[in-house]
Amino acid sequence: MSAPAAAPPKTFHVKSFGCQMNAYDGERMGELMAAQGMTAAAAPGDADLVVLNTCHIREKATEKVYSDIGRLRKDAREHGRAAPMIAVAGCVAQAEGEEIVRRAKVDVVVGPQAYHNLPDLVARAARGAPALDTDMPAASKFGALPARRKVAPGAFLTVQEGCDKFCTYCVVPYTRGAEVSRPFVAIVDEATALVDAGAREITLLGQNVNAWDGGDGRGLHDLIRALDRIPGLARIRYTTSHPNDMAQGLIDAHRDVESLMPFLHLPVQAGNDRVLRAMNRSHTRDSYLRLIDRIRAARPDIALSGDFIVGFPGETEAAFADTLSLVDAVGHAQAFSFKYSPRPGTPAATMPDQVPAAVMDERLQRLQAALNRDQAAFNAASVGRTCDVLIERPGKLPGQWLGKSPWLQSVHVVGDHAPGDLVRVTLMQAGPNSLAGMVAPPVTEPA
Repeated sequence: MSAPAAAPPKTFHVKSFGCQMNAYDGERMGELMAAQGMTAAAAPGDADLVVLNTCHIREKATEKVYSDIGRLRKDAREHGRAAPMIAVAGCVAQAEGEEIVRRAKVDVVVGPQAYHNLPDLVARAARGAPALDTDMPAASKFGALPARRKVAPGAFLTVQEGCDKFCTYCVVPYTRGAEVSRPFVAIVDEATALVDAGAREITLLGQNVNAWDGGDGRGLHDLIRALDRIPGLARIRYTTSHPNDMAQGLIDAHRDVESLMPFLHLPVQAGNDRVLRAMNRSHTRDSYLRLIDRIRAARPDIALSGDFIVGFPGETEAAFADTLSLVDAVGHAQAFSFKYSPRPGTPAATMPDQVPAAVMDERLQRLQAALNRDQAAFNAASVGRTCDVLIERPGKLPGQWLGKSPWLQSVHVVGDHAPGDLVRVTLMQAGPNSLAGMVAPPVTEPA
């Protein structure tokens, strides 16, 4: 990786792919660069340093990283600019390591557990020295990150990283490591700082967030109840959860804690028990549906979201029909669905009976049609509700603002608002992906 010494970068741009955890990590890396006196650039072409914060979940993720690197260099040549310093961060960096250096000649490679070392790595690269760090140290990186000074109305807060479930299709245990929970006090302190910096809503993040363990018998529900006591924090959310870690205390929190929003992302992945066993999901179709019943008994208006994989090795048409029938039984408000794609090093990549691409394509279309139907139905059933909408940003039309309902729906509303406002809105019209609302008249007390 050695190269001639170069001037230290003065501007940076972070491009994040994939999950909300990556979005959080990207924000923190930007804050690290800003703390070094660097200025954020609006576009990669305006930056001396471009950080590609990668995700390894999607199909051909590694090849997309190399394509992005090539485009950055080609764009610089075509515009007569010096090529930027390129740092590859995140899960692809962890998985590929020195191979990225060898193949793409990038300046910095840093894994998701080491990105707090990014400023030092950038400085080393500027001196022409090797700059690769894919260690997974036991010490927490969070203590090395700068304080959050200004944030959006909705902020992410990582409370847990890694996963011990070892689903046979998933690379997370290999790229993010074993499950690690941040200390209770550190989380509460950071949440308080986020509210002081402007957050009205905090989303707690983890690869398996409901496995958060305070080490003293406290679980995620105890943490949520503590955050509920922070003055000025109006809303709490969390993602992503595993069905086997959905403790009764967390279900009860959905019933009891007003600031905990009625939205739950609870991936099931498939509706057939044989496929679930092959995935090493450790729950069954029946246990998942019974869990949904318990959650809805505690919070009847809860909006459910999920993840689905179609075409997992050995999935027959009958097994896929079980997934469709589970979708019909649950009625998701939102969901994410993907074709299975093998990840090198995972057990599923070498399983027999890989499903042909054309079959996966056809099944995905049928699944997405069912999920889109249910999302549209959930939105349509919301018309007439009056709820608080957290304003996030201006809309596309004059006087229009975009915010989120308690059920994580995008809502457009017209009025004199600002980011961070909680506006009482009556939902008037539903589309497939958003709703239109009208500011509700104030409630007047009887004389």
